[in-house]
Amino acid sequence: MSADHTAPGEVGALPRRPTVADHIVSRLFSWGVHRYFGYPGDGINGMTSALQRTNGRAQFIQVRHEETAGFAASAHVKYGGGPLGCALVTSGPGAIHLLNGLYDAKLDHQPVIALVGHTATTAEGGGYYQEVDLLALYKDVAAAFLAQLDNPAQVRHLVDRACRTALARRTVTALVLPLDIQDEPAVPNPPHAHGYYQTSNAPSSTPTVPPEADVRRAAEVLRGGQRVAMLVGQGALGARDEVREIADRLGAGVATALLGFTAVDHREPWVTGAIGLLGTRPSWQLMSGCDRLLIVGSNMPYSEFYPPPGQARAVQIDLDGTQLGLRYPTEVNLTGDARPTLRALLNELGPGPGPTAWRAEVAEATSAWRRVQRDLAEQSAEPVNPQLLFHTLNERLPDDVLLAVDCGTTTAWYARHIQVRPGMLASLSGTLLSMGGAMPYALSAKFAHPDRPLVALIGDGAMQMNGVNELITVAKYWRSWADPRFVVLVLNNRDLAFVSWEQRSTEGTPMFPDSQQLPDIAYHQWAEVLGLHGELIDSPEQVRDVWDRALTADRPVVINALVDPAELMLPPHFTAEQARNTAAAVLRGDTDWAGIIRRGLPATLASYRPRRRER
Repeated sequence: MSADHTAPGEVGALPRRPTVADHIVSRLFSWGVHRYFGYPGDGINGMTSALQRTNGRAQFIQVRHEETAGFAASAHVKYGGGPLGCALVTSGPGAIHLLNGLYDAKLDHQPVIALVGHTATTAEGGGYYQEVDLLALYKDVAAAFLAQLDNPAQVRHLVDRACRTALARRTVTALVLPLDIQDEPAVPNPPHAHGYYQTSNAPSSTPTVPPEADVRRAAEVLRGGQRVAMLVGQGALGARDEVREIADRLGAGVATALLGFTAVDHREPWVTGAIGLLGTRPSWQLMSGCDRLLIVGSNMPYSEFYPPPGQARAVQIDLDGTQLGLRYPTEVNLTGDARPTLRALLNELGPGPGPTAWRAEVAEATSAWRRVQRDLAEQSAEPVNPQLLFHTLNERLPDDVLLAVDCGTTTAWYARHIQVRPGMLASLSGTLLSMGGAMPYALSAKFAHPDRPLVALIGDGAMQMNGVNELITVAKYWRSWADPRFVVLVLNNRDLAFVSWEQRSTEGTPMFPDSQQLPDIAYHQWAEVLGLHGELIDSPEQVRDVWDRALTADRPVVINALVDPAELMLPPHFTAEQARNTAAAVLRGDTDWAGIIRRGLPATLASYRPRRRER
């Protein structure tokens, strides 16, 4: 192997007369970057030419919009496509478009490197076309490391530092690449002289297990609990067995942040499901009743969904020590990777309590909630109950499915009806909560795992935002996937329903049609135009057969589901103020007042009726 971990003839090997762009591609490959999401432009011609010279061994995925490239780079890491996500876009407008997707990566702590084209150095400062101050523009999103490459001898240390920083801090870094520098001769080995750097691309180790004394203190706090709750987030991904063993040892119930959904098997009776505004009532009850709390890899920000301060003694585990103790007054904060830290904690805890009344109570509440959700899904609506689509999908999901979820009402129904189980992968824009993330996530997941089926769950607002365009990307690439199943469910209610409900419940004002109503688009017909398959659902009798056809189709499928905009998303703790505000919106002439009354009463009664035991 050569000094930069790239042997001659391997994917990253440099050509006979390499350019700076060739050197960038080669060095990035040594860090595990082999896929670039982006859109071409003259500001990155040197880079796309270098990628072309790899003869496909480094892959450029052409999306319809640079925002998609940022989302896809974030999702590339989330779905296990590689250790680093990478977006490559041109100068000026391309760089500006990219920002939203990069912020998704930054807020969800995903290591992503952004490569951004720029005006030639000879023209900088002259008011050239598309000249934007990129160092100022990217100062926040790439605060951990941002640099402009102005000399060929910088490539090695700038790429190394950008990659190492992104991985170590799990964040976004960026390199600004002036056009003229990209085509200059490469300097793969800088001279051993003053003012030059000889950097390494060997990966860095990461902290794993906290000191033994701290783990022992954490065990002492948790061991005395009679009613233990756990909250797991994305930091617990990859530690499913340890989470289960800890929960069994403590007799705990487990609630999940949305990004941590795949850290547990949601079929378990002690898994209460999602927490927060779109969460479940059992998760609310779990936190309301616990006397001990163990938080693993989560920083869920809704403080009102944690136990009241002083009620529960708490321990938190996170790889990033700066994230500890930010949401609840924890007694012991353990900085470490979830899996080995939980294993060390297991060694300190000793034998578990065995079956407890608390765990039986958690299981009973969870079982009752699931029955209620089934009943709600089967209630009639106009024309179709959106919950029915998710309930019936849950029964049909392949064991190895990839799930991509958008933000909005789809998130609520996903959180309440989809029981993610081992073998599945699922994600969404968890902290930025950006609409338009599901389709880029779906594309990235499919490129990471082209041999697995995928289902994207999208509202009509997000679909109109970027989904209809990115279906063109699906049409461009789907024949290269080993498994062609790529199912897109569009909840078509002609309403930005989540915002409409927020307006009603928090502001007490009616839905504002000029702001909220959406055009009714025949999404299934657009799919047919692109050579994909389309399905229309406008009655509940069609739902099961459509899912069966879509999940066995020989090409991507778009399901245009006409659903009821009045379907209520009741939070797990529906306050009197929220009820008063919603009633006020109806009285003030909400255009959907009849639907709210029609759907609101049965939904409220079903969600809050007393629990009953299974017989």
